[in-house]
Order: sequence, then C-alpha cells, then structure tokens
Amino acid sequence: MSVQTLYTAATGMEAMETKLDVIAHNLANVNTTAFKRGRANFEDLLYRHEVLPGSQDSSGQLTATGTSIGIGTKVSSVQTDFRQGAVQQTGNSLDVAIEGPGFFQVQDPSGETVYTRSGNFSRNDQGNIVLGSASVGR
Repeated sequence: MSVQTLYTAATGMEAMETKLDVIAHNLANVNTTAFKRGRANFEDLLYRHEVLPGSQDSSGQLTATGTSIGIGTKVSSVQTDFRQGAVQQTGNSLDVAIEGPGFFQVQDPSGETVYTRSGNFSRNDQGNIVLGSASVGR
C-alpha cells in the first residue's frame, strides 16, 4: 500500500466530516423559522495515470497498458434547498408567508439590503417593523 492510498482515504474522510457537519447543522435548525437545509456536493480530484510495461495485442505487438488512479474527493459546494417549507398559523397580525419562490427584501442595522424567507415580523419599541436584528423602515 502506497502513501498515496492514505492521502486518498484522508480526502474521503475529510469530505464525509463536512457532510456530517452539514447534516448536524440541518438537524440543529430544523425548528428555526425559515431555515433552509443544506446538501453537500462532492467532486473527484485529479486522476494519476500510470503506464505499466506492455502486453501483447492481437497482432503480437507489445503495447503499453495502464491504469488511472483517483487521488481523492472534495466537497465542491454546500447547496441550499429553497423548496417550500411548512407554513404555520401564528396569530400575529404582522406574520406573513411566501408561497412559491421569492424573498422578503429587508435592511440590516448597517443599512445593507438582505433577503430572507422568514416572515415573522413585529414592531420594536420605536414602532419600526423588525425581523430579528434586521429592520425595515416604517
């Protein structure tokens, strides 16, 4: 067994660790309003092509034979699943839900525009409509 085999196995273990982290994050936030689960995507790393001493072909000529050895895998991305989640009745007159695609456009405290699917709005002590720490002007 070569050292490359250990490196290849290590890339697989590292990728699976990331996948477990994504799953744990999904489970930890399953009851968070407007949480969208993630999914880890993987891709192969490069292949090493080894050319070995040849063998005879059907015409008796020596030809080189070889094999391709994968050198591992990596997480290419963590994809967010934007499918519709469950809608719950809250009784709060400012709570709204989006059915289908789309986002609410809100401003964070620094004034930057951010997007969310969370519709649990309320009023703060100054009378502004707020969503968590992001506020929307009156």
